[in-house]
Amino acid sequence: MGKDFTAGNATNNCVREAVCIHTDKVYDSCRDKECIEDLRVYFPVCHQSLIDSAMNVKLSNVEILWVQTDVEPLSFNQGYYTVDIRFFFKVSVDVYCDMLRPKRIEGLAVYDKKVVLFGSEGKARIFQSLYQYQTADQQLAVKNNLPKAVVEVVDPVPLNAKLVERCQNNCCDLFDISSAPDFICNCFEDVFGTQDTEKRVYITIGLFSIIKLERSVQLLIPVYDFCIPSKECVSSTSENPCELFESLDFPVDEFYPPVNGNDSGCGCGCN
Repeated sequence: MGKDFTAGNATNNCVREAVCIHTDKVYDSCRDKECIEDLRVYFPVCHQSLIDSAMNVKLSNVEILWVQTDVEPLSFNQGYYTVDIRFFFKVSVDVYCDMLRPKRIEGLAVYDKKVVLFGSEGKARIFQSLYQYQTADQQLAVKNNLPKAVVEVVDPVPLNAKLVERCQNNCCDLFDISSAPDFICNCFEDVFGTQDTEKRVYITIGLFSIIKLERSVQLLIPVYDFCIPSKECVSSTSENPCELFESLDFPVDEFYPPVNGNDSGCGCGCN
């Protein structure tokens, strides 16, 4: 094998062999903290009339439905790629039409961004076999060797919402709602109508994201042993449910949430 994998290993010097594995390697990554302002929310036809008669709106919640990515090489800088990212958000807002209780409705918001990352170069064409039950094995179509974009994101922080008259709108609506994928539109109660509405809702959200470019590579790694689980499975079909309950730990954190990451939990009077 030609390499000593035991060097520097203070806990286990019993390397059994070196094996070649196929995995995804991160070539480049970045993280972003964005405050996105004046992001328009599109509402289904059944809710737009409520927006048109509204006196005020309040942002309740924002969740991510899907993230679409596209990777393209930079022609003037080999090894670097642009990653075009489109976020689809489901937005919940409380609509106030009078002094009565507000009504909560849901709409769609779309946000686009672009980053440049290093993804190295690869000229090989990749073919893969795909097993299908009760059918002959088929090969996937040939594909180029572009790196794979991976986007990690948490649900946005809802910050603000405002109701704007059409004649007062100074924001740019760059997204054509008719181009939204069907599976995104199916997440809402009704179809989306025209973008030219009497009143519009714009929101401000905080977004945390990590974008990575990965490639499939083969790596030579040391192997100490097979991964054999040491934890025994707990059966949920015990004849005595109290015995199963007794095996559960008391949920201390549910009653006493930690104050911060450095909290030792030693209680009052700690030095």
